Amino acid sequence: MNAYQLEVLRSPIDGAARARLVERARKLVWIGLAWHCVEAGVALAAGLVASSIALVAFGADSLIELLAGGIVLWRFAAIRSGSDTAEHTGHRLISVSFYAVGAYVLAASLGDLIGSHRPATSWVGIALALVALATMPPLALAKRRVADRLVSPTARGESRQTMLCACLALALLVGLAGNALFGIWWLDPAAAIAIAGVAAREGAHAWRGEGCCSSLPLAAGGTHSHTGH
Repeated sequence: MNAYQLEVLRSPIDGAARARLVERARKLVWIGLAWHCVEAGVALAAGLVASSIALVAFGADSLIELLAGGIVLWRFAAIRSGSDTAEHTGHRLISVSFYAVGAYVLAASLGDLIGSHRPATSWVGIALALVALATMPPLALAKRRVADRLVSPTARGESRQTMLCACLALALLVGLAGNALFGIWWLDPAAAIAIAGVAAREGAHAWRGEGCCSSLPLAAGGTHSHTGH
């Protein structure tokens, strides 16, 4: 048992507090879903116009973020909010989505490098990356705080994916700005390859539930509420 698990056992949450946290988790996910709908549409459209595989990959990541958010909402549905099986299934599905992001970004980036593909300048893409960099880290941190209180690997994995979106936005900004300002076209796929490695690492963390054992699910809060703690 690690220090994090000991802290959870020492500071259980009652049923009412847990219900409020679950509702907050849902609201944060809905905020993320709304943004990712816009982000996916803008990135895919701008990517097709500029022939930028990095922008298209960024849009594809947004679509997978939508999937991850949907998984969390499914996980926190009233009928499953205390289910060990739903928790286990949820964070495994999040892990698979991480690997899907990494595989797609890696394939697209290698295709760019091997084919010496030079995308056109996309100021819309640069603006999108800047907005994502400004908004995704605070949202990811808010999601992470709620996930830690709920002891939910599923919600924690989704918060990691939101932070990964910020990392991808940084790589996208470096690549697009480098191409637009200095003509360094290969910065885009090179940075994206590094992000693919990050996605694979995050997928491994999510698959293991970040070290939280299955005996410490969200239901822990409900269990303690029944014992009067």
